[in-house]
Amino acid sequence: MQEFRLERPASVPSSSLSVRGIAWMLLLAVMWGLSIPVTKYGLQSVPPLTLTAMRFAIAVLLLFLCRIGKPTLTLRALPRAAALGILGIGVGQVAQAFGIQGTTASVGTIISATIPIFVVAFAALRLGQRVTGRQQFGLLAAFAGIGLVALGRNQAVGSVVSSDVVGAFWMLLSAVAIAFYYVWSVELTREYDTAAVAAWSTLFGFLALMPWCAWEMSHSEVHLTAGVVAAAAYLGVAVSVAGLFLWLYILKTVSAPVAASVQYLQPVFGIAAAAVMFGDTLGLLFGVGVVLILIGLALAVATRRKAEEAVPHE
Repeated sequence: MQEFRLERPASVPSSSLSVRGIAWMLLLAVMWGLSIPVTKYGLQSVPPLTLTAMRFAIAVLLLFLCRIGKPTLTLRALPRAAALGILGIGVGQVAQAFGIQGTTASVGTIISATIPIFVVAFAALRLGQRVTGRQQFGLLAAFAGIGLVALGRNQAVGSVVSSDVVGAFWMLLSAVAIAFYYVWSVELTREYDTAAVAAWSTLFGFLALMPWCAWEMSHSEVHLTAGVVAAAAYLGVAVSVAGLFLWLYILKTVSAPVAASVQYLQPVFGIAAAAVMFGDTLGLLFGVGVVLILIGLALAVATRRKAEEAVPHE
């Protein structure tokens, strides 16, 4: 995670997209797309809460280093930042870690790609934005796709399938919580710098996670290998910090609808990486589910919106 809304002028023309801009967008899609497979790799040696804590310990340090000498949040804003951090990390990222542990990286990647779709639904509830008929159809298509993805692996029936369904449920809970986090952060990111909100909410989420992480480490085997440290470093540096600042840079150089196209590329890179890293086999139902989710994503978010309503992913 760390995608944030950014209010900015809607006058950036799509024609401003250059070869360099395309390159940055592709890089961001790769960085965020690899998030789920890299998390799956790290979870092979350490339990979910521990890996999540390692990731955000690194992210907190880097985010606050980037904030040195810059305006921070007021005391009045800190309780809201704390609530956002607990929601985004304590619920969203923890659920994602458990989901990735319980299913394949491919399933986790494509369900995680539904976050913008839930953002549309929550924006309608919280911000009073109208949900069009096309968006409603997109939501239905995406939910149908999630069901097919959860059941669509080429594997034997029984406990393995049940495990995958539980993992898919955790991923779905994660997507809902993170989307909820984005929509409820709109007011705060309009009042304060986006990176400041990111730093403080991440800090509070990390602090809330620590007691649970300590309990997990006392009840589970933890094997800190070089690969695990590298996975946590990638998630903390590339996904949570560098990805955030690269996204903010992209938003300044191209129109929001063009920048938001990153959402469509992430699952492509994520599923490809999962196939290479773990040999994930993708059945017919999975393929149909992926198509439905991508169609739902396109219908739900490909509307004419203000720039501040554009929501990236991961």
